[in-house]
Amino acid sequence: MKKYLLIFYSLLYCVNCFSQNKIQNLEKAFNNLLADEQAKHALASLCVLDANTGKILFAKNEQVGLATASTLKTITAASAFSILGKDFQFQTTLGYSGDITADGTLKGNIIIIGSGDPTLGSWRYQNKENAVLSQWVAAIKAAGIKKIDGAIIGDDRIFGTQTTPEGWVWQDIGNYYGAGTSGLAWRENQFDIHLRPGSSTSADVTLVKTVPITPYIQIKNELKTGASGTGDRSYAFLPPYSKVAYLRGSWGIGISKSSISVALPDPAFDCAFRLQDTLKRLGIETNQQPTTTRLMELSKISVPAISQKISTITSPSLSEITYWFLKKSVNLYGETLLKTMALKSGKPATTAKGVETEINFWASKGIDKSALNIIDGSGLSPGNKITTSAMADILFQIQKEAWFPDFEKALPNYNGMKIKSGTINDVSAFAGYHTNTAGDKFVIVININNYSGSGINKKLFKVLDELK
Repeated sequence: MKKYLLIFYSLLYCVNCFSQNKIQNLEKAFNNLLADEQAKHALASLCVLDANTGKILFAKNEQVGLATASTLKTITAASAFSILGKDFQFQTTLGYSGDITADGTLKGNIIIIGSGDPTLGSWRYQNKENAVLSQWVAAIKAAGIKKIDGAIIGDDRIFGTQTTPEGWVWQDIGNYYGAGTSGLAWRENQFDIHLRPGSSTSADVTLVKTVPITPYIQIKNELKTGASGTGDRSYAFLPPYSKVAYLRGSWGIGISKSSISVALPDPAFDCAFRLQDTLKRLGIETNQQPTTTRLMELSKISVPAISQKISTITSPSLSEITYWFLKKSVNLYGETLLKTMALKSGKPATTAKGVETEINFWASKGIDKSALNIIDGSGLSPGNKITTSAMADILFQIQKEAWFPDFEKALPNYNGMKIKSGTINDVSAFAGYHTNTAGDKFVIVININNYSGSGINKKLFKVLDELK
């Protein structure tokens, strides 16, 4: 018996020694990062927990609030799963006002009522643009409508008129990743501009076309041709609801891609425009221009009520939406989920109320409110300031939830780990989980703000490699 006890305590001692060595090596690697020239003026934080017990294995600067970039999406996703439920779905309704005459003329309007569904018309799911338009056309035909004596109206009222959160950077707004929310989102609120570089540096860049065609947007192209190898350094400056876009920056000689993606300034209008254009091509005319409830209210025109619903499109489940939200870091999804959580809690669908709902939820789970200085749902705002300790605590807590497998499945793979990345100007971060070859599972949050130069991720991975 003593022999077996001796073996047991010897093994336990070895495990403890092994674990302690790992932590010592991790600390050394992190200190090397802090001493690196790139981190001379930076602030870095690391928090590593035992994923089974929640015990802190190593932490440094873990109580300092840092800009999170897209690692904030892990908190947004966890909050949405908790508040909305993994099976939550959005619904978009198509209907008409007025009456249909014997000859098939609708004396009224076709109205598309949005619920904020960020996937409507997205290429990532079954409800792609052509599929949605085909379903709507079929419903209009089935209702016996052959002509419309009225307009196609996009109803985007559910989210109000503020599409982008306060705190977003002007350079981001107007580009696809800076697309704001809409009560009637459409094709992920973006369109493409195809470009061709000039034959020499500083020559004008040619604007080839937009996909789809957007005749209602004037594009002022100020792009210049960049040197070979400089690639895409272009930015679109196109504020919400504007009809004028400015393209600035450079487009490199020999660039491998042919286009940039730009944020739709008014997704609800574009949605109504596409439906009207499709109907026209199929011989169903309307005698008024497409419009939105926002534009009608600005013109002091009463918004008609639907007299008959003719089609409902249901979005993918929250689990499916979260998969792409985390895998591809779609900022639009984060902002939409934040507003939807506010609605679910009986509050106005604003970013601020969504943040309030989210913070209050985690405070009820023991997370310090002051550690969650949240501005938006995607992490695009540099004003977000969250501690690595708070983020790690949330990631630890959610492991017991029934929806956790869907959350974990959605996390990208970086450096052989299931971790979400985050990158904005001079900010790089990773948050998630790792199980090493010995079967030890960790919760990991690492973040560095205000670093200099490029290639910092390799140095962050060098720190995290000590957990392998």
